Amino acid sequence: MKLISDLHIHSRYSRACSKDLSIKTLEKYAKIKGVNILGTSDFAHPEWIKELKSELTEDETGVLKTSSGFPFILSNELSLMYTDLGKGRKVHNVILAPNFDVVDQITDELKKRGRIDYDGRPIFKIPCPEFVEMLHSISKDIEVIPAHIWTPHFGMFGSSSGFDSLKDAFQEKTKSIHAIETGLSSDPAMNWRIKELDKISLLSFSDSHSYWPWRLGRESTIFDFKNIKDAIEPKDQNEAITKLTYKDILKAIRIRKGLHGTVEVDPGYGKYHVDGHRNCNISMEPSETLKHKGICPKCNKPLTIGVLYRVEQLADKDRPENYKPNPRKQENVKDFKTLIPLSDILSAILGRAVATKTVTEEYYRIIKDTNEYHILLTASKKELLKRTNGNDKITNAILKNREGKLKVTPGYDGMYGQLVLT
Repeated sequence: MKLISDLHIHSRYSRACSKDLSIKTLEKYAKIKGVNILGTSDFAHPEWIKELKSELTEDETGVLKTSSGFPFILSNELSLMYTDLGKGRKVHNVILAPNFDVVDQITDELKKRGRIDYDGRPIFKIPCPEFVEMLHSISKDIEVIPAHIWTPHFGMFGSSSGFDSLKDAFQEKTKSIHAIETGLSSDPAMNWRIKELDKISLLSFSDSHSYWPWRLGRESTIFDFKNIKDAIEPKDQNEAITKLTYKDILKAIRIRKGLHGTVEVDPGYGKYHVDGHRNCNISMEPSETLKHKGICPKCNKPLTIGVLYRVEQLADKDRPENYKPNPRKQENVKDFKTLIPLSDILSAILGRAVATKTVTEEYYRIIKDTNEYHILLTASKKELLKRTNGNDKITNAILKNREGKLKVTPGYDGMYGQLVLT
């Protein structure tokens, strides 16, 4: 049974997030996207947890369900900002929890160390090793996943975050870290160049701040639980989900039993792929950044150093760009697909903004009676032509997208990359 998951999202109680986010809207748009299981997000927030407890049913599986049976896993992103060895450290981590009782214990511990009511992603002055120790003293079934590890400001390997290795960040607790989130601006192939990550599962999630299908599920992790015998046809999905457990998710993450692979956007689509300075409309590849010594040629201020530069900095010397690992020797090598969201493709073709009525109407016409992931991953050319009323341009763009052949002008310094259709 293959399940498409997005376990890193946010609620309306997180900063810069849609105020219309709710369990109902998340379930609705997950189904539209084709995502089979979501993280709850923000479980430590006092108002959001009330909503979670009132709208989700808990049982012995550790997988919470809505009244219609849609599954959620308890999750929260937390920000750690502290000083270590005289340097400022800034790391975001996603945590997964097995039940409401454990969540209540986590929340009680966090309350001893700061406020939890001002943001769904609160900040604490807790060093990474101490953070893991605190959580695992509550339950060994809590999973800690360093989030979007390459982004400049709050990713573990980010240019401004303070760490150059997993061991630097988590010290004696490194063995308790089983997975990392690659983030929008990197993909598994970029992470394969780091030997330290060879035994670390590479996960992808959307970090969505809204429920719109061009955000929710834009990156995802696919689980394949062969021990769950039910078919994955839509009519059997709810029955299959009832047999899924939180332990299944943990096994997939920790020992890759059931981890099939990921769906990625083109890394250039992310906000921090290359270096740049958005105020000056300047973007650079790493080689050009080196020539300018990391300084913006327009304003003479430091450039925001992007993911591509950092990967080059930290990659092992015997793993150059386009390094191809041996799947038998490198444990984190899994299949991944590179896809741009359908709404972005339609926006580029139709020449309208992604949230406009023109794009939205075309989107819903194409996915009618199915979901976006079906359109992006499996629909035949014949079906696509029928759904697009014979529109070759849209059909061919979807097929090129599936083959990873669409071009993107890379994002930088907080600006998303732009799809370029030729």
